[in-house]
Amino acid sequence: MRAHFEKLLKPSENQQQLPFIFPLLISLFSGAIFSLALAPYYWWWIAILSPALLYACLRGRNPKQAWMIGWAYGFGLWFVGAFWLYTSIHVYGDTNAFLSVLMIAFMALVMGLFSAIQTWVYRRFFPETPLTFAPLWVFFEWAKTWVFTGFPWLFAGYAFTERLIDGYAPLFGVFAVSFVVILLAAALVEILNRKLFWIVPSVLVLLGAWGASKIQFVEAKATKPLSVSLIQGNIPQDLKWLTEYQDKTIEIYKNLSKTEWGRDLIVWPESSIPMFQTDVPDLLDEMNEKGIEQHTAWVTGIPYWDLEESKNQGKPMFYNSLVALGDNSIGLYKKQRLVPFGEYIPLSGLLSWVLPSLQNDPSMSGFSRGTSNQQPLNVKGHPLAAAVCYEVAYPNLTRRNAQNSDFLVTVSNDAWFTGTNGPWQHLQMVQMRAKENGRWFIRATNTGITAFINEKGHIVEQAPQDKEFVLRGNLPAMQGETWYTRFSDYPILGFSLFLLILGWIYRPKNVDVSFKSRR
Repeated sequence: MRAHFEKLLKPSENQQQLPFIFPLLISLFSGAIFSLALAPYYWWWIAILSPALLYACLRGRNPKQAWMIGWAYGFGLWFVGAFWLYTSIHVYGDTNAFLSVLMIAFMALVMGLFSAIQTWVYRRFFPETPLTFAPLWVFFEWAKTWVFTGFPWLFAGYAFTERLIDGYAPLFGVFAVSFVVILLAAALVEILNRKLFWIVPSVLVLLGAWGASKIQFVEAKATKPLSVSLIQGNIPQDLKWLTEYQDKTIEIYKNLSKTEWGRDLIVWPESSIPMFQTDVPDLLDEMNEKGIEQHTAWVTGIPYWDLEESKNQGKPMFYNSLVALGDNSIGLYKKQRLVPFGEYIPLSGLLSWVLPSLQNDPSMSGFSRGTSNQQPLNVKGHPLAAAVCYEVAYPNLTRRNAQNSDFLVTVSNDAWFTGTNGPWQHLQMVQMRAKENGRWFIRATNTGITAFINEKGHIVEQAPQDKEFVLRGNLPAMQGETWYTRFSDYPILGFSLFLLILGWIYRPKNVDVSFKSRR
């Protein structure tokens, strides 16, 4: 047994190495190109090439060098992959261009530490093999969902939404897809290094993905489809919160909705009502009565001021929320995860001089987090699991909300990132969440991308960006439960831990010697 694993886990020997500057530059480049694998480019093969180059650059390197190589990769990954933050910081944050780029560079340096620690751990404690590289990658992607509240973006598995190996998503979630991607990437390097036995596990995981795609976890209920209208108001972000434009905003949404009363459900996007519910009681009563009269449910995003909780806490408690009113409909969902620099300002007191125009924006400061035990919205007898904007980036949060639901609904305002890749990457995550949980996702946004996504994660209909639009669809309620909805991330995390334990136990003896000599 030990001899067998030592063969798999044997590190490279007598390997000629390039000067250290070359792997640093190659890693920086490979991280920078990774986002081309994601929406809106969909060059999925780059999700194989990018980590393959990183894996190759780490061969034979000591832990200290591995840290720098990983940090270079992580910096390139986040600086380019999340550069869409520039629009919210510079255009809407009224921060000069140089300082905006500097802030993104700082964010990339901080987020790049995930890759730096990952590669250091890989070369410090484990032998060089895809069987340790892939599970470590999974653990560090998972860590991005909770460390310092998380920034779960740019996962390798998203590159394969709707293609090739996404069959693993309803079984074990996006991290399982990422595991396979990284395993294939590292195996490719080994195959090119003439370790041809890696062809076998590569073929097996691809066949497994094909087989997994044939499993049907869910089916449509024997009820009539839900007729849904999504209202995209296309309100410019720089006008949205202006007092003088608030009535105009509401008028736009009301006018777009006039022809939709009589359908089962009308959905307005995140904060489409740019005032607290305490400021617009007449509007809410009007829409509720209109829905009851026309047999239509109405769901809208609105800032919510919880007066009773504010009294108990001794301070204002504001929430970014989703409310259901109208015919046979009720519910209030308070957002649990808030997005930094797109929704609130981290360390706002210290950064007030950096983002001056955002300090008085109600969408950017003062919101509280909703609790984790909230019930789905109830719409026309259907439980709708809610997610507001950034929350769909959190696989387990969406999974937890999706339990015992018929549909998933998310509202967003991606006007912060108009003209960037951000909204497209965001939409791709919604697709993965639909696939993981086997439910149709109803997605209403202010400026796009408004869409209907089926239980397989495929976009059935979508609205054009940056245009007033009404998107209509008839959606079947789904029943059944995917393995991912039932078991969460535990299977893939447990399997990854198992491989790492094996890698540690059966590591070749000379690995310990090399580690000691490199301290």
